[in-house]
Amino acid sequence: MDDRTPATELERANLTFRGPGLSAKLLFLTIIFVMLAEVLVFVPSVSNFRLQWLQDRLTAAQIAALSAEAAPNGNLPMALRDELLMKARVLSIFMRRTNSRKIILNMDKPTEIDAFFDLRDPSWPELIRDAMLVYFAPDDRVIRVIGEPGMGGGEIMIVVMEEGPLKAAMVEYGLHILGLSILISIFTGALVYLALIALLVRPMMRLTGNIVRFRDQPEDPTRIIEPSGRHDEIGQAEHALSAMENQLASTLSQKRRLAALGLAVSKVSHDLRNMLGSVQLLSDRLGAVKDPTVQRVVPKVLASTERAIRLCENTLDYGHVQEAPPVRSKFPLAPLADEIAESLSLPRDGIDWQVEIEKGLKVDADYDQLFRVLNNLVSNAVQALENADQETREVILRARRENGGTVIEVADNGPGVPEKAKDHLFEAFQTVARKGGTGLGLAIAAELVQAHGGELVLVETEKGATFRLTIPDVPAKRGTAKGNA
Repeated sequence: MDDRTPATELERANLTFRGPGLSAKLLFLTIIFVMLAEVLVFVPSVSNFRLQWLQDRLTAAQIAALSAEAAPNGNLPMALRDELLMKARVLSIFMRRTNSRKIILNMDKPTEIDAFFDLRDPSWPELIRDAMLVYFAPDDRVIRVIGEPGMGGGEIMIVVMEEGPLKAAMVEYGLHILGLSILISIFTGALVYLALIALLVRPMMRLTGNIVRFRDQPEDPTRIIEPSGRHDEIGQAEHALSAMENQLASTLSQKRRLAALGLAVSKVSHDLRNMLGSVQLLSDRLGAVKDPTVQRVVPKVLASTERAIRLCENTLDYGHVQEAPPVRSKFPLAPLADEIAESLSLPRDGIDWQVEIEKGLKVDADYDQLFRVLNNLVSNAVQALENADQETREVILRARRENGGTVIEVADNGPGVPEKAKDHLFEAFQTVARKGGTGLGLAIAAELVQAHGGELVLVETEKGATFRLTIPDVPAKRGTAKGNA
């Protein structure tokens, strides 16, 4: 059983969801994405910083080597040697010229080389890899670097140095980049956040708030959203929502007025039916009068009174909030057809009545409700033929078994259904423009057929009108209120 009552659904719709809102999520995601972009910039920046730092060491080493070569007899005092090495921030300097290698400056204490890097033709993947490894390498690692210094001269410099100063410089540079990235992320995120808040979030919140307000009182015209005049997707949504709310408010207002009118009509029809019943009884008594004028008028009075009573009954039937569920059972259809013909005095007045039902056919339906459906359809056909100016007039009731159900057709060879009436044929008070029609018979018939799980349709024919109703059998596992045959 479905326990989703309107009140329950309303409570669910009014739940306050916990957690960050759309604006907070938008700001958080903006900062994250900007930080990811900064990371993509940080890696090559650090790699380029390391390359430039090592190139500076090679240039400083070249200057120190040229200074050592300029010493008299090539003898360089130890104090000056150590000062040149300290200024260049290296341990040893080698210089290669035209396939010759010469040690220019070297510390007295021998050192063990931990890593070797060639800067003459490096690739970017190698530079990025070597730069990232610096952060994880020991602080006391000794490296050897070979490259061409920036001063030119054709020399190839080879230096041995401690990597600790490079690592410290890279850490400091990385912290600067990190701080700058955070500032850029916050600034960019704030700009994007404010822009999206103004362009998307606030208009969406306005749409959402209007939908909630309109839901509470849909008939209040002041709660219909007014488009802001934007020409983008938000503007289109505002125009579409405004049109929908206007249409819905108008429909609800019309339904409310129709409901009030229907209640008044039902009350009037109830009393009017009783008064017309008295008129009908008095008219029957007048039928015993032998006066020719009375004999000519009384049948017309009786026919008009009968139609008025039928209109009142149809109005009261349709005014019920809901038809009773069908109490289904299997019964022969032929006796029901005979009962309908008898109630409508068929055949009569030049109207032929034909029944084409498969032998022994039984229908699984509510007897009384199916009688009302077929009686309405046959009565409509008779009224159409009464107004038709043609020699041959006939009403045919056909029935057959088809696809696990019963198909019943009521056809006549009258003028047919006007085109303008076909679109609203099964709606209440939409008459098919036949004399004496109430506009309720087909609406009631369609509702009763739908209660059986079936369908009532108008079949396209060249002449006349043919209504086909399909009633599927109830599955055996469901059973019925009455015993099924």
